[in-house]
Order: sequence, then C-alpha cells, then structure tokens
Amino acid sequence: MAYETIEYSVSDSIATIRLNRPEKTNALNRTMRRELVEALSRAPDEARAIVLTGSGRAFCAGQDLGDVERLAELEIVELLREEYEPLIRLIHDGPLPIIAAINGTAAGAGANLALACDIVIAARSAEFIQAFARIGLIPDAGGTWFLPRLVGQARAMGMSLLAEPIPADLAAQWGLIWEVVADEALESRAMELASRLASGPGTAYRLTKQALRASSANDLETQLALEARSQAEAAQSRDFMEGVMAFIEKRAPRFEGR
Repeated sequence: MAYETIEYSVSDSIATIRLNRPEKTNALNRTMRRELVEALSRAPDEARAIVLTGSGRAFCAGQDLGDVERLAELEIVELLREEYEPLIRLIHDGPLPIIAAINGTAAGAGANLALACDIVIAARSAEFIQAFARIGLIPDAGGTWFLPRLVGQARAMGMSLLAEPIPADLAAQWGLIWEVVADEALESRAMELASRLASGPGTAYRLTKQALRASSANDLETQLALEARSQAEAAQSRDFMEGVMAFIEKRAPRFEGR
C-alpha cells in the first residue's frame, strides 16, 4: 500500500520503516501513527528483521503539537490508549527483532518510540530528550517504564524533570542505547546488524525477546520456569536442529528463521 508519512520497503528479508515528515522533524500525527501500526503489523509476514529510522535531520520530534485539538484533557487519554499504546506494544512485543537507527534528535514520544525497540544505535550527532516537562506534561509512550529499567531511577528522574538533551555518546555510556557510530556510517551499520538478525534463528530471537521482557516482573522461580518452557519450544525448531548439525559439521549454520 502507499503511505503518506512513512516509507516502507523490504529487501533481503529486512523491512525498513522510515519516518518521512522531514519538514515536521518527523513529528507523530494521527496518520503516521496509523501507518506505523500497519507497517509493523505486516512486516512479520514479509521479513525477518526490522530497521526503524527517520529522514532528514531528526529521528522523531515526538507528538505533533499542531494536533492541539487532540491534546485537550478529555481526549488525551483516548489518544494514548487508542493510538500510542498499540504502537508501543507492536514494537515492544512483536516477534521480529527491531533495530532503531537514530539519525538525529529523538524527543518526547519519539525518544520512547526508539527505546521500545530491541537494539538502538545512534549517529554521533543524535540526542535524546525527554522533552515533556517543557510543555507541562509527564513522559508517556512508555517512557516512565523504559527509562528506570534502562538507566536507573536517578538518571531517569533527571532526564524527565530537567528535560535536557542527552548526547548519543552519553546515552551509550549510561546504557540507554546499544551503540554510537559516525553519522555517515549509521545506515550501513544498521543494515549490517539487521542482516545478521535476518539470517539468524527466528524462533530463538522471538523467545529471547519474550523472556527478557518478562524478567522485570518475575521472581527467579517464575523466570526459571519461563526459561524452561521457552527452551523446550526453541529445541523443537528447525533452526535448533540446523545449529546443532552445523556445529557438528564445523560449518556456518543456515537458519531458516523457524
């Protein structure tokens, strides 16, 4: 299908989703949120890994404040529950590994959109801003859940209350993101990682995501039980059998993703 606010393409089992409102610093409006949900929903049928990035000088500036009528007190709950939550859940809970390639500023909901992804890499010139306090709001789109788990309570509180830009290098030092690369190397690095994931054991990736996501809410006994169930499922996959045979035959495995 044709999209108005994003670009979507699939090549070599990698789905690339590019936010494409550069004149609005890729701010999220209703159309973009709906198109992202559609693209993320179709990708598992067409690809084995996803790259999410932006066009122009920003990754995503967050909510499009031009949609002021949507920010009224009586509508903001509906906006978050019906448009942002499904989007964040698709990224966070989806079966495919998702790489966020942060090409510039990621602010507000745009920052938290990135942090919902599985691996976040950033251009050295990029920065992350929990900008909500600047307009009298609290972090949403999962921000109050992601931040303490990624950087701890003290840094999460400072980022949220002070709303100061966090440069990419510092974000990597804090454990907010996986890796920083030179600006000109961002896209090639993202595709290199995505290619590795797209050729890897898809069932194991899906189960790994689920187990790691669940761990923050589980005690050790519950998590050990989850690991046992998930490992049993992984051991039934064709990729596991291929991995074992490749090890025995001393060759690189040829995973099918299932």
